[in-house]
Amino acid sequence: MKSAKTIDLNSDLGESFGAWRMGDDAALLAIVSSANIACGFHGGDPDIMRGTVALAVEREVAIGAHVSLPDLQGFGRREMAVTSNEVYALTLYQIGALHGFAQAAGARLRHVKPHGALYNMAARDLKLAEAIARAVRDFDPALRLFGLANSALIDAGRAVGIPVVAEAFAERRYRPDGKLQPRREPNALIQESDEAIAQAMAIAREGRLRAVDGSILELQADTLCVHGDSAHAVTFARQLRAALEATDIGIAAPHRTGQQT
Repeated sequence: MKSAKTIDLNSDLGESFGAWRMGDDAALLAIVSSANIACGFHGGDPDIMRGTVALAVEREVAIGAHVSLPDLQGFGRREMAVTSNEVYALTLYQIGALHGFAQAAGARLRHVKPHGALYNMAARDLKLAEAIARAVRDFDPALRLFGLANSALIDAGRAVGIPVVAEAFAERRYRPDGKLQPRREPNALIQESDEAIAQAMAIAREGRLRAVDGSILELQADTLCVHGDSAHAVTFARQLRAALEATDIGIAAPHRTGQQT
C-alpha cells in the first residue's frame, strides 16, 4: 500500500579527505534517499568523490552537489567576504566537478545544496542566494535547489524558475524567525535522539516545531537532513527512518515523487 505522504531524507556525505575519514557513508547510504556529496572545497577529494558517487549509484540514492566556500581547513563553516560573482563561479565549478563523476558512473545529478557557512549566508542574503540559484539554473534548470525552508535561497530558486526543495533539520534548534541557531551558540545541536526524532516528526506530520524561545514555528519541509558527522549518526538515521515509516510516511527522493515547494 502506498504511503499517504512522503518526505526525503538527505545526508551530507563524501566529506572525508585523503587518509582522514569522516562518518560511515556506506551505512548512511542504506538509509537516506538523497546524498549531498562534498565537492572538494570543504571536504572530499577526487578519489572520495568518485567512490561516494559509486556507492550512491549502487544504493539508488539521489546524487547532489554539496557546494561550499573554499575553506577546507575550517570545514566550510567559517563565513567569508565573497561577492555574488565569486559565489556564482564557485557554485558552477563544484557542480561541474561532481557532474563529471556522476556521468562517468552512468548516473546524473539531481540536486544542489550549499554547505555550512555558504548555506547560512544564502539563507539571509538574497544576492548570494540569487548567485547560487543562477549557477544551478545555468548548469541545468532541471536540478533541484535544496535550501532552508522559508529562506532567501528558496525565494531565489523560485525567482529564476528552478525547482526548489525546502529543507528542515532534525538535530538543529531554530530561532523564532526560522533561522537555525548558530553552532557557536549554546544548545544549537539537539543531543538527545528522542528529542530530535520528536522534532522531525512534528515537522513531517504537522509542519511545525518549537523554537528555542518556546514559540511555535510554522515550517513546511520537503526534505529532512540527518548529519553524518556524529558518533551516533547511523543509529539516529535508522531510528528516524523507522519512526517516519511507522506513521505511514514514505521515504523518497524529490525527483522520484515530483516533490518540491
